[in-house]
Amino acid sequence: MNPAPSLIVALDYDDPAAARRLVDTLPVGRCRLKVGKTLFTRAGPALIEEWTRAGWEVFLDLKFHDIPNTVAGACRAAADLGVWMVNVHALGGPAMLAAARAALDARSGPAPLLTAVTVLTSHDQATLDAIGLRGTPADAVARLTGLATAAGLDGVVCSGEEAAAVRDQAGAGFRRVTPGVRPADAARGDQRRVLTPAGAIQAGATDLVVGRPITEAADPAQAVETLVSEIQLTAAAMDAG
Repeated sequence: MNPAPSLIVALDYDDPAAARRLVDTLPVGRCRLKVGKTLFTRAGPALIEEWTRAGWEVFLDLKFHDIPNTVAGACRAAADLGVWMVNVHALGGPAMLAAARAALDARSGPAPLLTAVTVLTSHDQATLDAIGLRGTPADAVARLTGLATAAGLDGVVCSGEEAAAVRDQAGAGFRRVTPGVRPADAARGDQRRVLTPAGAIQAGATDLVVGRPITEAADPAQAVETLVSEIQLTAAAMDAG
């Protein structure tokens, strides 16, 4: 079964106080929070624990990519923070992905969802050619999705352009976390492979990551409500039709 679609707010801040002010304006339960490298490096695990205690579901987006033992330890540490989702980078390879899965499966309590980054949404064909990754972005996503499914992960991070192919490859229950989502009137920023919220859901995404259209909005809470409504209406229309 396809997971219920959700909105994840990307807290791309380098000032923890600004991130707290933004989160204080948002409705708990209507969206989830994504904490990446900059904010985590500034604020550390205490901020994650603060938000999880307040009832927020947090996606810890640190894209762990290291030797298997190190990544396993990092996943255990993330789980101890009570996060909803943690991710690794699929380019770490089969042994690393398996170690991450095993580390979370060995926990006695609830474990976070484990997803793997495939190809960053800032990458295009020219980028893949430059780094020597063969094939198109879609080819690379398919190969890396295969590694993630073989290791028993819960989903991948991919662009909306590849979400339907990932669903067809890995099954409807396999999560497709999609960054680079922008309302039609929003700037693309540094993303290259982007879709609108409705377009991403229609393309097969399950979890939509949205940053600046919310964090830079005059009324962030209203921006969340508008996006959630668009996501839910699109999903309902697809289910009905």
